[in-house]
Amino acid sequence: MEQDKRLENFLETNKKSHFLQSPEWAKVKTNWKHEMIVVEKNGDIKGTMSILLRKVPVFNRYIMYAPRGFVCDEHDKETLEQLTEKAKQIAKRYKAFIFRLDPDISNNDEEFKKIAKEIGYKQKKNIKNIDQVIQPKYVFRLDLSNKTEDELLASFNQKTRYNIRLAIKKGVKIRQGNKEDLETFYNIMKETGSRDNFFIRPLSYFEHLYDCMSPKHVKLIIAEYEGNPIAAVMPIMYGNKVWYLYGGSSNKYRNLMPNYLLQFEMMKWGLENNCDIYDFRGVSGFKNENDPQYGVYRFKKGFNPEFIEFVNELYIVFNPVMNYIFNFSEKCYKGLSNIKSSFKKS
Repeated sequence: MEQDKRLENFLETNKKSHFLQSPEWAKVKTNWKHEMIVVEKNGDIKGTMSILLRKVPVFNRYIMYAPRGFVCDEHDKETLEQLTEKAKQIAKRYKAFIFRLDPDISNNDEEFKKIAKEIGYKQKKNIKNIDQVIQPKYVFRLDLSNKTEDELLASFNQKTRYNIRLAIKKGVKIRQGNKEDLETFYNIMKETGSRDNFFIRPLSYFEHLYDCMSPKHVKLIIAEYEGNPIAAVMPIMYGNKVWYLYGGSSNKYRNLMPNYLLQFEMMKWGLENNCDIYDFRGVSGFKNENDPQYGVYRFKKGFNPEFIEFVNELYIVFNPVMNYIFNFSEKCYKGLSNIKSSFKKS
């Protein structure tokens, strides 16, 4: 129990903390096994890494994955080495053939990349689109530290401020939802997914996520007009950050700009809890107006966040032959899926 309390305190206060590295998130991922690595020095926790493991069908071997790991000083080579050695021990125990991670570290951090290379990591190369990465490689992040609501609002682009005020003026109301509202949230998500052509997880997933991480880390916020829900979001808070995790809007009343108001509400939640960073999550990194995702990029950019490119995915291969066979079979599977999709569209 004492160790759990110390771990919780470390994860809540370390600047590299991330919800994907939390024990709570590991409980959300019920189809993965979980291992938590902890490195200590002189009785103090110096670093942690939450590792998810999944057995690959047919191969009877495991993939290891640390989403947004490590949680430690990114330039503390000794701690990074110790975390890596413990990961290798886990790989041996599970007969894993590869270990993958995508650290919450800027691609401009040459010192970290040098250390990672020295302790045995390779970087994934030639990333050309978002389908080649697990977590977003490009995000927008907004600095919340030491800001008031008025200062934050004043930092947005003029058009974004106008749309937030328009939503309020037109009568859009905001309320905090509870578990009973998840079905409403899910129906809005389905409507959004159908409109924008993206995959929506089942209602049971959102219910499980809510059970694992609310009320401390997850919140449900609903925008209503004349008593009818027209948009909803599910932000997540961990450590010094708030992330825009899931959200959607109804096809009706989009002209009332509820999405702008909901973004501001999520940021206000971060301010109330002394968070330093609001993370909009993924955007297209190519800034091309013809990109299907450019509308999302433009919407988020209106809040004047900082554009962040994360370091490429890192990996260590333990069984090159098995890894080659797995990658080859995965490419074949994706190729067949694409062929099937093209036939359906023709």
